[in-house]
Amino acid sequence: MSEEENKALMRRYYEQIDKATKDKRGPSFLDDFVAPNFVNHNPSPGFTPDLEGLKQAYDHFLAASPDGYHVVEDMIAEGDKVVTRLSAHGTQTGELFGIPPCRLARWVPRRRRHDRRRRQGSDSP
Repeated sequence: MSEEENKALMRRYYEQIDKATKDKRGPSFLDDFVAPNFVNHNPSPGFTPDLEGLKQAYDHFLAASPDGYHVVEDMIAEGDKVVTRLSAHGTQTGELFGIPPCRLARWVPRRRRHDRRRRQGSDSP
């Protein structure tokens, strides 16, 4: 895949997360984007660093912030690697990592690094 195709794939990934959230669908769509042997080098607390852990984290965030969505700010691609600078938005109406619902809108800036078909991923706040 070209660098532009890799960037388009990552944009579709975040679009599908947001669409699944809006439609209240489960995380099965992740199978279309994430390799079965995916390794997350910085998983959310309490979740395993594999595809199953990613799906469980998705469910956790959906329960905590059912109106959540992403805004992609920048994407840089080199070879089969893509770095995405994005922000996550939503209202916390459910428990999130032990924090009770506060019903406040949240905005969280994030950077994510991916390689093609999400074999690996890492975050930094």
